Amino acid sequence: MRLDKFLAHHLSTSRTVVTKELKAKKVTVDGEIIKSGAYQLMPEQVVHYDGNEIIPVTNKRYFMLNKPQGYVCSTDDPDHPTILYFMDEPMPEKLHAAGRLDLDTTGLVLLTDDGKWSHRITSPKHHCQKVYAVTVEQPLTKDLIERFANGIQLHSERSLTKPAILQIIDDFHAELTISEGKYHQVKRMFAAVNNHVVQLHRKQIGNVVLDMPEGEYRSLTQDEINSFN
Repeated sequence: MRLDKFLAHHLSTSRTVVTKELKAKKVTVDGEIIKSGAYQLMPEQVVHYDGNEIIPVTNKRYFMLNKPQGYVCSTDDPDHPTILYFMDEPMPEKLHAAGRLDLDTTGLVLLTDDGKWSHRITSPKHHCQKVYAVTVEQPLTKDLIERFANGIQLHSERSLTKPAILQIIDDFHAELTISEGKYHQVKRMFAAVNNHVVQLHRKQIGNVVLDMPEGEYRSLTQDEINSFN
């Protein structure tokens, strides 16, 4: 691979910028300063930029994160810290969330740099189930179980939500399983039945169950990755 292509990819910048950095003698290959972007880089060679080794990322990456409140699931935000703060990985900016959570919602977020894989999670046609622990403001009634199973009419939506499984734990706590990903869906479903969600936590996506403390992450197992194929 050409050195300038390698650098542009791993530094997330343009080849124009890379050319300037090469001319500024900021890049070494196996300890030797290289100024030509056309230099052919071999897989076993070690590249340093500005004194820091660039770790090649060749394989797709898959992680689970237990998101705390106060973080957004985008890669960059001018007003709030992002979930990438927790990712101690090479080039975290290459990762994206396969299904976002609101700023004040906690729990399971899957991160990857594999667009096709994340599409299988987020695309409505795949009906990927998500399980949430919900705390509400008003007491829950048993009739809601059937109403959620039959579909809820959301404000400004033409059709009902797909059948959802509501398990009432006590007057103010429930577990809700949905297979869609509409905007603020869980909060809007409870609002449609005259209730208000005061706390929301995602516990599970598909067969992947959150098992990390808040603010921590881990790589997915191969079985977990394959469960979305």
